[in-house]
Amino acid sequence: MPSDQSTWLIAVPYDGEAEGLSQELHSKLSHQSKYTGLAQFEIPSFKTGTLDSLIALSEDIPKQETYFTATVAKTVDTLRSLLNNDPAKLAQHVLIDEKSVDDYLLKGWKWDEGRYGVQKGLREIVDSLGKEMASIDNAMKAKLNNYNLVKGSLTQMQRKKMGNLSVRSLSDVVSKDDFVQDSEYLETLLVAVPRTLVKDWNVKYEHLTSMVVPRTSTPISSDDEYTLFNVVIFRRVHDEFVQACRENKFIVRDFVYSEDDLSKQREELDTADTTEKELWTELLRLSRTNFSESFQVLVHLKVVRLFVESVLRYGLPANYLGLVVKPDPKVTKKTFNVLQTHFTYLSPRSNRSTNGKKPEGQQEFIGEYQSLMDQEFFDFVLFEVPWIVY
Repeated sequence: MPSDQSTWLIAVPYDGEAEGLSQELHSKLSHQSKYTGLAQFEIPSFKTGTLDSLIALSEDIPKQETYFTATVAKTVDTLRSLLNNDPAKLAQHVLIDEKSVDDYLLKGWKWDEGRYGVQKGLREIVDSLGKEMASIDNAMKAKLNNYNLVKGSLTQMQRKKMGNLSVRSLSDVVSKDDFVQDSEYLETLLVAVPRTLVKDWNVKYEHLTSMVVPRTSTPISSDDEYTLFNVVIFRRVHDEFVQACRENKFIVRDFVYSEDDLSKQREELDTADTTEKELWTELLRLSRTNFSESFQVLVHLKVVRLFVESVLRYGLPANYLGLVVKPDPKVTKKTFNVLQTHFTYLSPRSNRSTNGKKPEGQQEFIGEYQSLMDQEFFDFVLFEVPWIVY
């Protein structure tokens, strides 16, 4: 039973009028179940190659599919993160050539002959798709890593500006006028005092040690937890004064005023902020483009798999009709039953009964490709395109 969170790609052999089959199915599905969409598409007449090559592809393509699907999903996750998980904004970017995923699949999907010529062998086509997806994946990883490094650096800088006055950066809190400048003997310390101890500070600071300059402490800034004071002391009592403050629960901030350093910090923050915005824009643009490209590559690989499995299942001539079905999740089982009933006539050709077991006469099948026969089979070939963007 296929998932109710996916669009189904189906292949069936046909000898007659393809449009008649599509119309008949459309009528049955419309009358017996709700479904979002049904469309047909042409499965190209690829070069079949040898049986061994088809078997090898049948074994290899599922591994590629897993990687392709994960790459598309990572791109969508990147877009979600960049857009703060906003579904409306995400819908504007998960497009294939400016079309929604549903429109891309259900409104006239065609094999891209210009990029993946059917005159090539199947293995060459699959290898070409794999190289393209790897290139997309590598480009995304490089750009994402670069963005994350810059964003991490910016976050770290911004974090220093957060918190209370006992821990946050003071570069945007203090000014030159708060300090004694160019004195050989005196220095200005900054002390974060808990708001409940401000009265204690005003009473005690002049007497915490000797050589504290009287009436030199003034409040500079306050928050909900602390008030920041400056105070002028003689350099020689620095360590003693810090220890006395610690004993009284006053926090001396390790800060040396330097106009050059403060200017450099502000410049670095502005640069990091600008760079992060630029890289965000670049990553958003690349993710949008790469979603479109990678989703197309994934669908093309699935169509190759439909063809390979159809040849192995139904044999030659390789005349197969492709169908896209997007079921309503509420009636997925009913929709699937309609399809099973309609394609029951394919059972003899598929060499399978509808319950996935081998029919009589093949119970003793033993051979090099036995493992391929131990899967769940339907009378039609079906592979899923998961709803990655939902």
